[in-house]
Amino acid sequence: MKIILVEPQIPQNTGNIVRTSAVTGSDLILVNPGFSTSDRHLKRAGLDYWEGVNVQIIHEVSEFEKLLEEAKNNFYFFSSKASKKYSDIAYKQDDWLIFGSESTGLPSILLEKWGDHFATIPMKQGVRCLNLATSAGIVVYEALRQNSFFS
Repeated sequence: MKIILVEPQIPQNTGNIVRTSAVTGSDLILVNPGFSTSDRHLKRAGLDYWEGVNVQIIHEVSEFEKLLEEAKNNFYFFSSKASKKYSDIAYKQDDWLIFGSESTGLPSILLEKWGDHFATIPMKQGVRCLNLATSAGIVVYEALRQNSFFS
């Protein structure tokens, strides 16, 4: 499985997702991160898990769009703008799970192009959103649960 963060802005969230990637065996792709990957907060939040995670950095969203167009894997975007629930997806072990930035979410061009690939994590009315690391953890573990975890 791949966890993909599009334009993440908060190093500590990404560091926490590095830990999730390590304990789940997921690869991590960072698309145009809004911080240096040598940031001390990022490294501290990820603790010593960095060594065990395959991390790839893509510097442009347009580069990432090309990757999606050529993808042989299923991919899903997670956004509060979607109507399909994350738990209604039948995940496979090699799926790509894509999350947007903490303040702006995913670029609208992605919703326009791949709207049928969008899902949401249900939340109480009137709240803005879940924390990025929490959202990634919820979805990754649902995907793992559906695939019998690590068996």
